[in-house]
Amino acid sequence: MYVELVLLIEAARVSAVSDALLDAGALSASIEDADAGSANEQALFGEPGSEPADAAWVSNRVVALFASEDELKAALDLLTPSGNAGSFKFVETRSVADADWVRLTQAQFEPICIGKRLWIVPSWHELGPDQARNALQIRLDPGMAFGTGSHATTHLCLAWLVENLAPDQSLIDYGCGSGILAIAAAKLGARPVVGIDIDPQAVSASRSNARDNLCDAEFFLASDYHAQQGDIVLANILSNPLKLLAPLLTALVSPGGRLVLSGVLERQAEEVIEAYRPGIELSVWRARDGWVCLAGSLAGKRA
Repeated sequence: MYVELVLLIEAARVSAVSDALLDAGALSASIEDADAGSANEQALFGEPGSEPADAAWVSNRVVALFASEDELKAALDLLTPSGNAGSFKFVETRSVADADWVRLTQAQFEPICIGKRLWIVPSWHELGPDQARNALQIRLDPGMAFGTGSHATTHLCLAWLVENLAPDQSLIDYGCGSGILAIAAAKLGARPVVGIDIDPQAVSASRSNARDNLCDAEFFLASDYHAQQGDIVLANILSNPLKLLAPLLTALVSPGGRLVLSGVLERQAEEVIEAYRPGIELSVWRARDGWVCLAGSLAGKRA
């Protein structure tokens, strides 16, 4: 039996108190928006070049996990002389039953269906006979590189590929993460397929995932890739880097080819579209959960 300590902590002290709890023996310490679910709920995320100065909300709930109640009490006693008194408010302690944490974590990741045939399936799941019939399966586990198909931006890109990709079109996935989009494109008949990322870990994960899926796709670090154009160039990143990358991504599109962008919030769509004029006329292809997928062709026609 484990026990959790729940505190309310002001933004200026949330890091210090969380670190103090970990130093005092907490097994983990998670930080949550204390106003989540209310009218005061605050979005907290950043993009390259516009990260929040403080990774904390105005009102923070810190939940620290301890192996026993005695360790929890000892840690709480240590907070007062360490200079943290007055920066937090005790909320409650609560018991946490022991469990098969691996199984519980795996249960959060179910197979995802895109369209009628494409499935993203974690290794610990098997599709039923009806689902598996004629299915294109991508075996992919959550890992260190971004992209399992569950996030709206990845889902939008996969849906675009399912509905628009033609066999034997070449494709470049810029910012490949886990390689999921490049792998999906290859399974849908694109060739050749190239994935590019600035993170060596992402390139390594993508290569491993492609091998596991018996998929013909190549992956490169951006610094090692020599510009070769693609019929389709796809980038699922974030709006700020997408705007900075506009000249590069536009140059990667073959004449008459198409560009597909995601990682863009609905409110950011127009500024990203503007960044790609006059080279490519983008428009919103589809929206999902506050995010959009933008698409356009080099010839200026909507895609």
